[in-house]
Amino acid sequence: MDLTIRRVNRSKDDARASYNRLSRWYDVIAGSTEKKYREEGLRKLAAQPGERILEIGFGTGHCLAALATSVGATGRVVGVDISDGMLVIARERLQSQGLDDRVELHLGDAANLDFIQAESLDGVFMSFTLELFDNPEIPRVVQECRRILKPGGRLAVVSMTKTNPPGAAVRLYEWFHEHLPNYADCRPIFARQSIEQGDFVIQEVSVSSMWGLPVETVLGRKP
Repeated sequence: MDLTIRRVNRSKDDARASYNRLSRWYDVIAGSTEKKYREEGLRKLAAQPGERILEIGFGTGHCLAALATSVGATGRVVGVDISDGMLVIARERLQSQGLDDRVELHLGDAANLDFIQAESLDGVFMSFTLELFDNPEIPRVVQECRRILKPGGRLAVVSMTKTNPPGAAVRLYEWFHEHLPNYADCRPIFARQSIEQGDFVIQEVSVSSMWGLPVETVLGRKP
């Protein structure tokens, strides 16, 4: 069995610069590929009118728009992303759909969400984001999510995942991640285990495949 999670080999500054460069082209490169997995994560989170929801790593803003529509005029969506280029694109999308008044955008790092009060949110959503954090940071991100969620609040995570033993596609991807981190920036992790270890109760899990890479969609609930 291979229980090893590869380390992240680039700095936060390098990651920010990379996503800034990609921001105008990200939807062309990855948007359609990720769409059905994002939608499955949103379905599991099931944001309701009037709720307060955080998205970590909002990228070009597709899920922010969907969440803002779900929470309605009485709800609120907060987004945090490391890339100011992505923030510009997301804001343009929200403005074009008339949803920007429901969404508050922040530049920042989800390992430190001190601008959000404890137990103030109903849900947290992440899609292809948790696996961008280095191994020591993953528990910190999950704990920050737990801190800001109300009792009973939900955490929905869509993530590349690792199977035991890892398949050929995962082994190949991990090689690219190790040697070309600016092109294969995320890597497979054990998302469900990370959420369980963060003292969430697992409510629902599904596993699908993206180009031969397993993708896990996990819904956890804060007790």
